Amino acid sequence: MPEIRFQIQWPDGSKDTCYSPSLVVKDYFVANQTYPLEDFVEQSRTALQIASDRVRAKYGMPCSLALGQLQSIETKATQYQHWSEPQVRVLGFIE
Repeated sequence: MPEIRFQIQWPDGSKDTCYSPSLVVKDYFVANQTYPLEDFVEQSRTALQIASDRVRAKYGMPCSLALGQLQSIETKATQYQHWSEPQVRVLGFIE
């Protein structure tokens, strides 16, 4: 199963590299595209759950790394919920 990492920039300008065990994230995000925070979190939730489910189908257990990545995204996103129109930029993919 091909892994991928995607680089993001949070509303405060800080950057993170996120992990997915599946290329499915490319179905939900476009490089150099900016997303409203809420949309980014929801799309991350969907993509990383699908990725984890694909690992479960192949190996019999969910992907703890994908679910951990989702938890990290959700936790960090709470820092920006009260900002006026917070945005997350997907900088690119590392395959």
